[in-house]
Amino acid sequence: MKYTEELLATMYYRMYQARFFEETLKSSSVSEKINGVSHLSIGQEATAVGACMAMNQDDEIVMSFRNHAQAIASGMEIKGMMAEVMGKESGINGGLSGSAHLSDVSVHNLGTSPAPGAAYPIACGAALTQQKKKTGQVVLCFGGDGTLDEGLFGESLNLAALWKLPVIFVIENNFFSGATAIEHHFAPKSVAALAASYGIPAVTVDGNDVIAVHSAVTKARAKTADGEGPFVVEAQTYRLCGYDTNDLQLYRSVDEQKIWQQHDPINLFTTTLIQDYQMDQAVLEQLKENATRSVKDALDYAENASDPSMNDALTPVYAK
Repeated sequence: MKYTEELLATMYYRMYQARFFEETLKSSSVSEKINGVSHLSIGQEATAVGACMAMNQDDEIVMSFRNHAQAIASGMEIKGMMAEVMGKESGINGGLSGSAHLSDVSVHNLGTSPAPGAAYPIACGAALTQQKKKTGQVVLCFGGDGTLDEGLFGESLNLAALWKLPVIFVIENNFFSGATAIEHHFAPKSVAALAASYGIPAVTVDGNDVIAVHSAVTKARAKTADGEGPFVVEAQTYRLCGYDTNDLQLYRSVDEQKIWQQHDPINLFTTTLIQDYQMDQAVLEQLKENATRSVKDALDYAENASDPSMNDALTPVYAK
């Protein structure tokens, strides 16, 4: 696939926007501007951006609970996201969902659930709808390796394969389910082997390489849209942060973290853009600055927004 400078620049901008957004959430949690904890995906931006930007604009996306980068990559507006995470009235869901229930149907993002594995059956339902309506649209579903041992994952793969649903499961394999390493909770030899047991094709890619992820999901989308049924893309990556903002990461070594820091997806992409696509360093610096400014503007917007009232909490409970 030929990558235009506009597409590459948008990928770069959104990866930095996701990084700055989550670093801001991290510092805001420490200063208690945000109630509770946030589940960050610092270091996994390439998977979110590469996958979402491989989809058509009218395709649907279902996120995992580690969702901020996925939401930004899907085109969700970050002022509303920041206000939502801070529980403000002008948040994208009225300040009632917080970080764990973000959704925005205006960009075909069906949202997320904090329940591990809950995204898979939701995505199957959405894919069944598209199949019945014969829209030609595909559903992209994110999940983490921590959900591979969930019954919901097996049931969803079985149904998707049985009915040849137009759904792509992108598994962000960061090798830890919370504080448990993958070898202690996942018995199959690989994600691809598990998918194959259901008759679903799968591919494994470097999840820190945004071009590799984009290429894999683009090919998967073409097959799925042609009626070949579901596809699994395993993106091997690493979160350069704790499970949540309170996690001290005592379960993994400093040496291991340093190795992955040297494989930072944004640094890798910067090198690729300069060496392989001859993009100007000054252009990249400007994109980085624009991304930083957009997050600062979002933070100012959220901090100056009003809190929702108690009545606002009841309004969206029942459909009118």
